[in-house]
Amino acid sequence: MPELPEVEITARLLSAAVSGAQIESTRAPGLNALRSFDPPLTALDGLVITAIRRRGKLFLIDAGELTLIVHLMSAGRLQLYEQRASLKDRTSRVLLRLGADGRELRLREFGTQQRAWVKLMRREAVEQEETLAALGPDAWPQPPDAASLRAALAQPRPLHALLRDQHVLAGIGRSWVDEILHEAALSPFQRGADLTPDEAQALRAATVARLGHAIDHYARTLALPLPDKLPLPLRVHRHNGEPCPRCGTTIEAVFYEEYVMCYCPSCQTEGRVLKDRRLSRLLK
Repeated sequence: MPELPEVEITARLLSAAVSGAQIESTRAPGLNALRSFDPPLTALDGLVITAIRRRGKLFLIDAGELTLIVHLMSAGRLQLYEQRASLKDRTSRVLLRLGADGRELRLREFGTQQRAWVKLMRREAVEQEETLAALGPDAWPQPPDAASLRAALAQPRPLHALLRDQHVLAGIGRSWVDEILHEAALSPFQRGADLTPDEAQALRAATVARLGHAIDHYARTLALPLPDKLPLPLRVHRHNGEPCPRCGTTIEAVFYEEYVMCYCPSCQTEGRVLKDRRLSRLLK
C-alpha cells in the first residue's frame, strides 16, 4: 500500500500538473469504487481542479465547491495520462477527463479485490466523512509533540502495530514503520504503554526524519509520469540478511502471513533474535 511519503509526492506532482485544468467529463468503470451518490460523480463535469491534497494516505481532489476523496487501499494508483483509457483497460476504476488536450486523471487498481474507493462530497462536509474523521494526527510534517505522542501510544499493544494504526497516527504503514523504529532504536514489540519520555522524543524525531528524508528523496528524483511502483528509499524494510546501515549487524525479519517485519537485533532488541512466525504457523 502506498504510504504517506508516496502519497505526498504523488499529490504534489499531480497538483502542479492539473491545477487549473477543467474536468470535461467523468467515468466510473469500476462501479464498486464509487462510495457516494449525492452529489453524483458527474457533478464534477465542467469544474476546474484547484488542488490535489493529502490527508494520511488519502488524496483530496478539490474542484469548485466539491472534493473527491480517493483511497488507494492496498493496490490502487492515482496517475495522470496523456491519453484516455481504453475500454479494454480492466484496471480503471475512476476517470477524470481533463479539458480538450486528452489528458486523464485515472484511478487504477491492480489485482482482483477491487477495494480502492472514491467519495465525492461538498467541501464543508469533507472533515466529517467517516474515514477522515477517524484518522489520528498526520505523522508528517508536524506529528504530535513527544508528550502527546506518548499519551496516544500508551496502550498494551506493540509499537509496530500502534504506529500502523491510522486512528493513532495517520500515514504510516508496514514499510515505513520498520524504518522509523530502526531510526529510533526501539523494538517493534515494545509495548506503547512502556514508552519513556526520552523514547517518545526519539520516536517523534525518527518519524519526522525518515518520512521527511523519503519525501525529499522523491522530490529530487521523481517526475511525471510516475511508475506504478515507486522505488522506496528503504534501509531496513525487506533488507533482511543484509548488514544494518548503522552497526553492521545482520538485519533479521519476522514473517507473517501477509507481510514481513524487519529489525536490527543490536540496535533494537538488545541482541535478541525474535521468533519467526513462519515456524509458528507450521506447528499449528
